[in-house]
Amino acid sequence: MKLSGERILYPCYFDATLDRSSGRRVPAALAVKAPTLQDLERALKRERLKFRAEEKSHPAHWHKREGRLVVAWGGRKEELLRRVAKALDVKR
Repeated sequence: MKLSGERILYPCYFDATLDRSSGRRVPAALAVKAPTLQDLERALKRERLKFRAEEKSHPAHWHKREGRLVVAWGGRKEELLRRVAKALDVKR
């Protein structure tokens, strides 16, 4: 059950290798290649946002078993996505 003020984030939302129709939700300029759940956790900690990790998969990518994060956020989800995308600092 989804509670008020919580938003769910999946790593595929930030994946530069995916197109919008495949699940990416941020602009390509802000996306990173193959982000992990740990990358998103570091970005959320940098932004000082409260979250919890869950062992659930995105419905379209159920076979990847990548997990998801539930973030305490009262604003628009698009604002949260852009804020997290800007905080992602993936070095590969």
